[in-house]
Amino acid sequence: MATMHVELVSPERMLFSGEATMVIARPEGGDAAFLPGHAPFLGLLGIGPVTIKVEGQPDVRAAVHGGFIEVRNNRVTILSDVAELASEVDVVRANAAKARMEDKAHELSDGAAAAALRRAHVRLELAGMANTH
Repeated sequence: MATMHVELVSPERMLFSGEATMVIARPEGGDAAFLPGHAPFLGLLGIGPVTIKVEGQPDVRAAVHGGFIEVRNNRVTILSDVAELASEVDVVRANAAKARMEDKAHELSDGAAAAALRRAHVRLELAGMANTH
């Protein structure tokens, strides 16, 4: 199967670097899937999950909180403001942040609480602990 080189980078470290068969991300405007040979693309990333499909291995999933995605020359580069692998999500911390932001969401009008709440939801979703209702 055809592959492309993928790098997922945060300011702190390289979270993933390797060959993949598909990348699913959430650039502004909606979810997008990138396959080997994809046309050039440059987009802003919001708060959302990224899935990297690696042939013969479990998917690499990460919570990405803003940044950019660039696709060109059979490479996908994700530069994230903040990112964490699903396997590294601190569920207790994410639940606490979710509860705090749910309490504050009605008090803040600048969107900070809503963004923090979305980050907590993405972390919990990736950790497999999201409330389904």
